[in-house]
Amino acid sequence: MLSGFMRFIHSGIFWIRNRITSRQFLLLSSVFVGISAALAVIILKTFAHQVYLFASDLNQRLHFQYVNFILPVIGIVLTVLIVQRVLKGNLEKGTWRIIYAITKRSSILPRAQMYAQIITSSITVGFGGSAGLESPVTITGAAFGSNYARQYRLSAKERTLLLACGVAAGIAAAFNAPIAGVLFTMEVLLADVGISAFIPLMLSAATGALVSNVLLSDKILLSLKGQLAFDYFNIPWYILLGILTGFIAVYHSRMFVRIEGFFERLQWGKYKKAIIGALLLSVLILLFPCLFGEGYESMKVLSTMHPERLLDETLFSKIPKQEVLLLLFVGVVVFLKSIATGITLGSGGNGGNFAPSLFVGSYTGFAFAYGLNLTGWFDKIPVTNFTMVGMAGMLSGLFHAPLTAMFLIAEITGGYNLMIPLMIVSSISFAISKRFVPHSMDTQKLAEDGHVMRADKDRHVLSTIDQQAVLEEMVVVLKPNDSIDTLFRTIQTTKQALFPIMNERGSLLGMIYLNDLPDLLHIHAGNPNTELESFMEPIIYCAGPDDPMEKVMDLFDQSGLSYLPLIYQDQVLGYYSKTRLLDVYRKKVVESIVE
Repeated sequence: MLSGFMRFIHSGIFWIRNRITSRQFLLLSSVFVGISAALAVIILKTFAHQVYLFASDLNQRLHFQYVNFILPVIGIVLTVLIVQRVLKGNLEKGTWRIIYAITKRSSILPRAQMYAQIITSSITVGFGGSAGLESPVTITGAAFGSNYARQYRLSAKERTLLLACGVAAGIAAAFNAPIAGVLFTMEVLLADVGISAFIPLMLSAATGALVSNVLLSDKILLSLKGQLAFDYFNIPWYILLGILTGFIAVYHSRMFVRIEGFFERLQWGKYKKAIIGALLLSVLILLFPCLFGEGYESMKVLSTMHPERLLDETLFSKIPKQEVLLLLFVGVVVFLKSIATGITLGSGGNGGNFAPSLFVGSYTGFAFAYGLNLTGWFDKIPVTNFTMVGMAGMLSGLFHAPLTAMFLIAEITGGYNLMIPLMIVSSISFAISKRFVPHSMDTQKLAEDGHVMRADKDRHVLSTIDQQAVLEEMVVVLKPNDSIDTLFRTIQTTKQALFPIMNERGSLLGMIYLNDLPDLLHIHAGNPNTELESFMEPIIYCAGPDDPMEKVMDLFDQSGLSYLPLIYQDQVLGYYSKTRLLDVYRKKVVESIVE
């Protein structure tokens, strides 16, 4: 019955497409993609929340205070089991997969991503894995957009736009923040956005937020209210908070990469790695229960007038001097969250760093303001405001997306009263993080693999250029004892722009560039039998077969050459022409603009 209904919907969409313009169909498609992404968010969030309620209820029924210690083991092992048995080991984790799909796969994502992320991440995070659901949500939304475009035979530009619509709708639905959803796609995914692209993005984000708002409970969404009015006397403290969140973002990014990389390098079986990693995570959760799952419930506690409730039902609840203890507890959690998230994802769980960034930011902002108030040296600082603004600082620092950070926090807090401190903290945190960690959490993996970031527009366009599209063939090779007259006669019969000089053993000795010929005319006129060995140039700059186009362009800039040889194991495989590379680059720029 379900398959029949889907065929009916499919036929209906085709029927509509044949009766409206391409632009109208694209706008309608952005709404369909927004609905799909929102439903994925609802499934993910609802399941994770129900498991959280189940764990809380189990604690009360069994009077076993630390049942959350067991659940992460079940979640991570079950996730690995599903990945290996059901998905056959194929699960593309991380938002960087979306960026890679846009830059290297013409915005094509596997169909399995439309359901694989929902299943695995909901189990991992629902059972207590210390990660977020937003990264899986964005991948799922992107997969819906990409495969929808393929299903209805839309162009590559339209496919990229609908992929971005799925991401925007996912973020909008997850936080009821449509503006943040649109800004996220602009800052992180799309390098160049035409004005007309805003309408589909806004439609999709608005649809996602609306569906989520109607069907998803406020208790499940991250909604923080009750901030106080902004007092400009606190600006120095916001500046210090921006500096603090910037450096903690650097710590979180580096620590997460180290922990996840450590697990990837372990030569253990997947199930052994999952069990041991989950047990380590469980120990952390036993000591610090707020590390369980996304952590949104504990963030809501910190933003209230009774943050001391965070210590309830922990091993530290009976210890006196709760105010100092709460500060120490929150401060330690700030530095443990990256470890917990690294263990969760490194041991085989699925999730993302979006929610952890908000978690760490809220804890950092709280600890900063709460600690200042405990000293009694200053006027009362609004802890709630700093808790909320800290989230923007951490999100901006980790994902290098200050606009997204500012508007996301403004939307989930229900107003723009804090826009000035949000701007201050986000910009400072971004500047510091960018200085020490050039690549965001989304693009760090791409950088490690030699790919470039979507946010760097020039390098993104260069990264899409295929080597064969600009590589010139090398046909003629000369010898060091050939005469300059031979060189000039050879030039008349070939279009080569440079000539490698190789000896009898096939070793590369030097190069003669076409640009040098005017300077060689006087040598040819004086003695046409002059051997090439006497004036050939040493090879200082050359490209390798695995060098991406952005590195080739850097070599052109460094050398000042117009032609660059491609050399592998002392053999010249061809050469690049800077003029040809720039011509292809200009064509790519035109093609990459989403109309």
